[in-house]
Amino acid sequence: MLKGKDNKKPDWNRTLNAYARYSSLAFQMMAIMLLFVFAGFKLDEWADLKFPLFKLVLSLAGVVLAIYYAIKDFIQKK
Repeated sequence: MLKGKDNKKPDWNRTLNAYARYSSLAFQMMAIMLLFVFAGFKLDEWADLKFPLFKLVLSLAGVVLAIYYAIKDFIQKK
């Protein structure tokens, strides 16, 4: 039998599962960041501040939370 050829065939299910996992993680991270940025815009409109404090703070908080979520997902799934 030709064992060498069977071993070199790519595992498409594994590749597609990894692609789906990482693309869904990217969309979830993007959704978290956009939600926090939108909340910052709305709070700045409501508070009517000269300096965009809520935009700045919530944007940074959204990025930190999205990175935390990604790291937590990487650690949990391995």
